Amino acid sequence: MIKLAFQLVIAALVSALAFLALTLRDVPDDVAYGVTFSSFHAKELGLDWKEVYSAALDDLGVRKLRIPAYWPDAEPSRDVEDWSDLDYQIREAKARDATIVLAIGRRLPRWPECHVPEWAKGLSWEDQKFEIKEYLALVVERYKDEPAITHWQVENEPYLNAFANEFCGDLDEAFLEEEIALVKQRDPHRPILVTDSGNLGKWMGAYKSGDSFGTSMYIYFWNEEVGQFKTKLPAIVYRMKERAMELMYGPKETFLIELSLEPWLPQPTAISSLEDQLSRMDATKFDEIVAYARETSFETQYLWGVEWWYYIRERGHGEFWEKARGLFGGNGAQ
Repeated sequence: MIKLAFQLVIAALVSALAFLALTLRDVPDDVAYGVTFSSFHAKELGLDWKEVYSAALDDLGVRKLRIPAYWPDAEPSRDVEDWSDLDYQIREAKARDATIVLAIGRRLPRWPECHVPEWAKGLSWEDQKFEIKEYLALVVERYKDEPAITHWQVENEPYLNAFANEFCGDLDEAFLEEEIALVKQRDPHRPILVTDSGNLGKWMGAYKSGDSFGTSMYIYFWNEEVGQFKTKLPAIVYRMKERAMELMYGPKETFLIELSLEPWLPQPTAISSLEDQLSRMDATKFDEIVAYARETSFETQYLWGVEWWYYIRERGHGEFWEKARGLFGGNGAQ
C-alpha cells in the first residue's frame, strides 16, 4: 500500500512537471500591439471621436484594431440603419492597411456592456433575440467582403456573469450558439473570436465556442468595500490555462484581446477628478502592466484605454500617449 501511494505521488509529480514543461514559452522579442477603439466611449469623454481615431492611426501608428459594431449605432430606430460611423472607421483603417477584429452582438466592450437601442429595450427577450439576429445578419452581409476584417468577435466575455449582470442578465448559452452559427453561415471563411476574463473567467465555454480565443487582463481594480486593489497572477497562469484548454478542446489561435491601461473608476471618467484618475493609473503602473503582459508570452496584445490616453493628454498629461507611441513606433507603421 505504501509502495502504491509512493508510485502515485511520483506519477503525479512527473505529470505536473511534464505539464509545466509544455506550458513554458519564450517571451517574444516583439509583441504585435493593437487597440480597442470605441467611438461610443470617445463621445462619452466629450471628444471628437474621428480626431481620436485619426490620432491613433497616424500619430501612434496603430495597425491592429478591435472595433465594436454597436447595435444602437447601426440601428438607431427599428428597421432604420445607419452605417456612417462604422463605414468611416473601416474605410480609414483599410486606407492604412490596418486590420480589424469587428465585435458584434448585444454585449460589446464598454460600460454598460450590453448595448441595446432604446426602441428594443421594452421588447421581450424572445423578441429581442429575433432583432439581434437580424442586426447580426445585416452587419455580416455588409462587411463580409472587407479584406481589412480578420475576425468576427461574437459578444464580449459572454460567460462573465459576475460583471454587469444587472444590464445583461444571465447568459443564454443556447442563443450564443445560435449567434455563432448565424455568423458562420453568413461568412464561413473568417474565424469567430470568443473572449473571456483572464482574472475571473474559466475559459472553457468561450474557448470551445469559437475558432479563436481572446482573454482580457486587468491588474488594478476598485470597489466600494475595499477601494483600489490589485490582482496579479503569476504570468505563467495564463499559459497554464491555455495549455489546459488545448488539451481539452484542441489548439486554437489565442491572444490578449484587452489589456487594461486606463483607470478603473467608480463613476464615469468625464465626471471623475484628475486626481482620482491619476491615482488609479499612473506612468509607473502603465509600465508595470505592459512589462507583466510581455511575461505572459502572448504575441498579440490589444491595449485598452486609447480614448483615455488622448483625453488625459488634452488635460496636460501626455505621458501615457507618449508611452503608447513608443510601443507602436516600430510596429504600427510597417
